[in-house]
Amino acid sequence: MGSNYSITEKFGEELAILLADKIAVIAPLFPSELFITDVAESVVRKTYTQRVEIIADKLHDHFPGTYEEALATFINILGPPNPNETGMFTHYYWILPIGKFVEKYGLDHFQLSMAAISEITRRNTGEYAIRPYIRKYPDASLAIIRGWATSSDFHLRRLASEGLRPKLPWAPKLDTFNHSPHQVFEVLELLKGDEITFVKKSVANHLTDWLKVNKTAAVALISGWSASDNPHTQWIIRRATRKIPFAVQSSYRVQTTGSYPQ
Repeated sequence: MGSNYSITEKFGEELAILLADKIAVIAPLFPSELFITDVAESVVRKTYTQRVEIIADKLHDHFPGTYEEALATFINILGPPNPNETGMFTHYYWILPIGKFVEKYGLDHFQLSMAAISEITRRNTGEYAIRPYIRKYPDASLAIIRGWATSSDFHLRRLASEGLRPKLPWAPKLDTFNHSPHQVFEVLELLKGDEITFVKKSVANHLTDWLKVNKTAAVALISGWSASDNPHTQWIIRRATRKIPFAVQSSYRVQTTGSYPQ
């Protein structure tokens, strides 16, 4: 028998209870019942994205302490990192409001919040939370992101690409570098030979974004990459250009050996 149950419904009282139970272990003064009731009443007839933000707001409203104290507690309840490339929106879906909390309330605490985003992305994703930080602190953010791009942790390498995408789905556009993308391209250069599919897909999608927002710069970058014999670089190019007109593809040489990305 089919079910009308949707992921949206998980972001309500059920998730408030889950979070409250985890938080209360570390912060016993957290008003769990009040938080749960407030969330349950506030998410009625709200969309999925609205519910994520509401729960983040309620965490902020009800936590009995400073942003720094709240963040320390929330990071402590995350549990072990996700060892897989999948599961971020299934097993770790409950972390999304924590990412939104950092996105909305941590901008005045740059270093602390960026460290938190790096931990969040190792379980769920920091690709949405990081974008306000890139806008407000572009140079400082890029310095940290370049470090992530060479990390041994593939979650951080993926975030280095995904967080900088100019047209990330379900997020406001990031147009900070649209007319001068060289700093972003420096990050992508560090990722163009990555062996992890999770990372390669992000880099490919990132290139596809640039073909839409600054085609001239993107074609020049891909043209340079197309001379590489690295199979992972060629995989990324094929995936990034698979849906664009042949006239654009003809601007550079793409090797055709190897399996086509699905």
